[in-house]
Amino acid sequence: MINGIQNRRDFFKGGAAGVGAAFLFAACGSLPANTNSANTSENKNEEKEPEKIEVTAVEDLMREHGILRRALLVYSEAALRLRKNANDVQPAALQRTAKLFRAFGEDYHEKKLEETYIFPRIKERGSGADAKYPDILIAQHTRGREITDYIISVTASAKIGAEAGAFADTLDGFVRMYQNHAAREDTIVFPAWKGLLSAGEYDELNDKFEDIEHEQFGEDGFEDAEKQISEIEATLGIDDISKFTPPPPPK
Repeated sequence: MINGIQNRRDFFKGGAAGVGAAFLFAACGSLPANTNSANTSENKNEEKEPEKIEVTAVEDLMREHGILRRALLVYSEAALRLRKNANDVQPAALQRTAKLFRAFGEDYHEKKLEETYIFPRIKERGSGADAKYPDILIAQHTRGREITDYIISVTASAKIGAEAGAFADTLDGFVRMYQNHAAREDTIVFPAWKGLLSAGEYDELNDKFEDIEHEQFGEDGFEDAEKQISEIEATLGIDDISKFTPPPPPK
């Protein structure tokens, strides 16, 4: 068990077993049946409460990638607009995107999860093609942080100005790198990492990752990040994904 964390599944299984035993004894006459209408009403209300669905470690990592990919879409849209008309780009929206990417992507997702739990295990136990990825991915994390610093610096002014062309090129380079980066993690690195863990280790890390998220952001870390990126998309007018449906192909 990692850091003595109790497995929530065991807890709930134990609770379910206890409830099952209580019903069994009641049916056999060992426990009096509860005829109190108020209690019956409370039980009905409790039954209506939706159960919290557990998010496993890899699911957590991939949905976090979803937030970061949406930030990349903001950068791609900004690069297009910068080349057409730099005045059409709101620096404040890009700075907010970069700060979200810094807090949620670089300081949390990359440092606290990937670089602490995933890459070391693959370097230690991985073999073949899998083992080559951690060093490359860490180097890309470092370059990504340099670019995030640059984005925050450039967007501190009211206008992008003369740097618009170089800035657009930098955004495109970051997007291209991270698209490849996240795609390899989702399809190669995360499955390889999961395959190196026992069922018990993986179950404990489900809880550990959730605890780290709560320590970093409170109870609603992912939800808050999703809300922020949604607001940024709305500011730029790219929140309606139906706009991105292409026309039919030529006949």
